[in-house]
Amino acid sequence: MTKDPPSFLPDGVFSRARLLSSPNYDDRPLNEPVVLLVIHNISLPPGEFGGGGVIDLFLNRLDHRAHPYFAQLQGLRVSSHFFIRRAGELIQFVPCDRRAWHAGLSRWRGRERCNDFSIGVELEGTDHEAFTDAQYESLGLLARELRLHYPIVESVGHCDIAPGRKTDPGPHFDWNRFRHDV
Repeated sequence: MTKDPPSFLPDGVFSRARLLSSPNYDDRPLNEPVVLLVIHNISLPPGEFGGGGVIDLFLNRLDHRAHPYFAQLQGLRVSSHFFIRRAGELIQFVPCDRRAWHAGLSRWRGRERCNDFSIGVELEGTDHEAFTDAQYESLGLLARELRLHYPIVESVGHCDIAPGRKTDPGPHFDWNRFRHDV
């Protein structure tokens, strides 16, 4: 009988994701448990899916001349732990044991700097359209595994930790479906 490999490797890499290492991360504060899952949406250029813009942004190799929108992103250093494509492909950019730069100025339950204690998941999408079944399936699997490995107590949208500044994952994200899946 063969034993299933662990879902998470000791450094916080999810074995079921494709790993593309972003340089945009640092260490979490000492003794800071991961208690929050933050769900975002992103597409680059906005509203266009399937290209390499998001990956290039998180890897600091976005060609700022390739699209007029990209000029405003020049010099931006951001990342997320995970990115889920429309077809459900799961890509990891930052080990979960490290602090990805996804939340920016943020606050949750009176605590600032949500990057310190959260894991960020970007869904390929926009505020203006529904996410795919494949994305919900991948997100559900990932969220269940994260909750087994980390003491996550809540899942929120970027809009919940940066109200007035961020709107994602947007009104088309089905929170009831997500919570049922998890």
